[in-house]
Amino acid sequence: MSSEFDYDLVIIGAGVGGHGAAIHAASYGLRTAIIEAGDMGGTCVNRGCIPSKALLAASGKVRELHNTNHFKSLGIDIGHVVFNREAIANHATELVSKMQSDLINSMKRLGVDIIRGWGKITGSQKINVSTDSGDKTITAQDIIISPGSVPFVPPGIEIDGKTVFTSDQGVKLESLPDWIAIIGSGYIGLEFSDIYTALGCEVTMIEALDVLMPGFDRDIAKLAERVLINPRPIETRVGIYAKKITPGYPVVIELADFQTKEDVEVLEVDACLVATGRIPATKNLGLETVGVELDKRNFIPVNDEMAVLSNDEVVPHLYAIGDANGKMMLAHAASAQGIVAVENILEKDRKVDYRSIPAAAFTHPEVSYVGLTETAAQELGLTEGFEVATSRSYFKGNSKALAEKEADGIAKVIYREDTGEVLGVHIFGAHASSIIHEASAAVANRQSVKDLAYLVHAHPTLSEVLDEAYKRAIAS
Repeated sequence: MSSEFDYDLVIIGAGVGGHGAAIHAASYGLRTAIIEAGDMGGTCVNRGCIPSKALLAASGKVRELHNTNHFKSLGIDIGHVVFNREAIANHATELVSKMQSDLINSMKRLGVDIIRGWGKITGSQKINVSTDSGDKTITAQDIIISPGSVPFVPPGIEIDGKTVFTSDQGVKLESLPDWIAIIGSGYIGLEFSDIYTALGCEVTMIEALDVLMPGFDRDIAKLAERVLINPRPIETRVGIYAKKITPGYPVVIELADFQTKEDVEVLEVDACLVATGRIPATKNLGLETVGVELDKRNFIPVNDEMAVLSNDEVVPHLYAIGDANGKMMLAHAASAQGIVAVENILEKDRKVDYRSIPAAAFTHPEVSYVGLTETAAQELGLTEGFEVATSRSYFKGNSKALAEKEADGIAKVIYREDTGEVLGVHIFGAHASSIIHEASAAVANRQSVKDLAYLVHAHPTLSEVLDEAYKRAIAS
């Protein structure tokens, strides 16, 4: 790389994507720096994946221990269960601190310079960094932008961080309200409903669309609703949106019909979690100085190599990864994009295969998927001229699930009827987030159920739900 620049690569944003790009670049010997104005580790480490999974792990144990009938069926008697909210919250906080430290140390070991301040592009291959002690300009052969995202708060909703809050505040678990409303039934809403109900709260889940869990495959969503929502202290409103939310004691939520916009009812609850998705944090990055305009949803336009585009033309030496480009708003997708960006900086010509990137909701039981839903697969089939088929298997027929008395669950495989190519796999059940990676590899390699059905799985394991689904596909 050229010695006329301060660095070979500078990355703006030290979230999971930026961190992954930094250590990958350093492993190739690139002089690398990463700029961060906020918490090292970004949303995932500080306000998302890591603390929420710590809360889910702890609250999941509480839920399990409260299920005395489950333990009695195994021949075990459980006494009175006591938990400490503050200690559970501290478990999440301590994990965040450890992950932050590990992230920083991993970069330091590889010689990545960490620059604290606000990074802003001021021209081609130039970045201004604003710090408490003043501004400075640094230059780089190449720049990767990885600013992440922030919670989306719809109009009419007032956030006070105490009684009305987003997941950013929710992961702190500062209170356990008797009755909490959750706006949205996607990943965030589902996971927090799992946490709150396990710890004794009542939940009202409000979904603007006409079905719960709208982003999930419908077969999975229907079973998940029967297991994750119906038996629990959760009431639901679908096709309804929060027109106005006023913080206080109580929180006042004015509900309206999503289609007609007519007022429906007013709820008064103890607290409200706004889980309506995330939007890119793409303001004040200086993109206009290199002729880049954000798209209609404020994402940074990029091509398959992660290069930033201006009027469909590549902006030299500039890349954007993670939530900010809107391709797939998942932490591990950001990390994959960061690696791909570095590979392309080094002219190695790599792209991200989004269809093979898995996703999961860490509820109890878990939901996971990779590839296309059945509806999306059918639409692709209409376009490309092939028929779609599906096969299903159930945890209630799996020996390991029966041994653990965790038999609620299903695995669904979606594939091309002609070639057998796996287009998508959806799992609801115990340890679904781990099982899905076998299916992810199958999708990545464009494998056929005709071959997968002859793989041998260890017995007895939960992974056999996929084995059974593959075998049923070739038997149909």
